[in-house]
Amino acid sequence: MELEKVIKAGLAAVLLLCLLKMPYGYYQLVRFVSMMGFGYLAYAASQRKEGNFVFVYLSLAILFQPFFKIALGRTVWNIVDVAVALFLTVSLFRQNMVDEKK
Repeated sequence: MELEKVIKAGLAAVLLLCLLKMPYGYYQLVRFVSMMGFGYLAYAASQRKEGNFVFVYLSLAILFQPFFKIALGRTVWNIVDVAVALFLTVSLFRQNMVDEKK
């Protein structure tokens, strides 16, 4: 569970940094790191039998994968980055609340 929290927080941070003007290599790195992070989160969700989250994380891994780029334009990508960062942050707080109840 701790690794999942680190991955969620890290992904949220790197996605929000995409709002700044960064070198193109940074965006390529974000795509690769995001694909790997969302892939791990999908695996972890499947281990917990959370089918909806498996679907969401796999979809995000496919969206961010660096091999066959999906051209959405900078503005749309910024919206996606913020929305995904918010989703990760909310799921992180939700996970913390569940962990505190245990």
